[in-house]
Amino acid sequence: MAQRESPVVLNGTQISYIGHDSKDIPNFLGETYGSFARRLDLSFNQFRSLAGLKMFTELEELVVDNNLLGNDLQLPRLPKLHTLTLNKNQLTDIEALLDNLADVTPSLQYLSLLGNEACPNQLVSLDKDDDDYQRYRYFVLYKLPQLKFLDSRKVTRKELMEAQERGAFMKVVKPKSEGLLNEAGSEIRPLPYTPLPRGSRDAKNHKGVFAKCRYIYYGKHSEGNRFIRNDQL
Repeated sequence: MAQRESPVVLNGTQISYIGHDSKDIPNFLGETYGSFARRLDLSFNQFRSLAGLKMFTELEELVVDNNLLGNDLQLPRLPKLHTLTLNKNQLTDIEALLDNLADVTPSLQYLSLLGNEACPNQLVSLDKDDDDYQRYRYFVLYKLPQLKFLDSRKVTRKELMEAQERGAFMKVVKPKSEGLLNEAGSEIRPLPYTPLPRGSRDAKNHKGVFAKCRYIYYGKHSEGNRFIRNDQL
């Protein structure tokens, strides 16, 4: 009978549990490896929570790329963690996460959030530019001033000083659309602006709209005076 292959790759104190489409961190990982693991790679799964890391008390490096982690992500206390990569997840607002990291990962020096909407660069959207990305960096460094590397770039002293002065005002806030509801409970979306009269806005009603428009010449040149009526003098 063929021996079943282990889902875990073990190399000394480095643990890899990659590409298993797991939705939760299996309990056996913490029970078996939590007491000695220094590096843990959980990439290419379907994790929405990292609560299962609470047994990895010696962890120094954590890689959780290509998962489903969202804005409610909270890490347990990992006092020795110095490297964290959360690339290509579903983070759109990272303020709560940064506050959590400041509290539970006091040794953190390397953080990467590339490929998330909250990290505005061209990996996520072509309409983002260097200014958008720099504002994001200022905000992250304001929250986590101990970082040495953010994403793929080293943190400079000048950048850190700028972050402490302006970083608190660099968070990008998306306006919420609060549409009205009709009697059936469906959202009423406002029509796009148009200068046409209300009667011509119905797509099913193609009647023409006519209106009078009077132009009056107010110039001082004699060429225009021939068009002025006596009652306008």
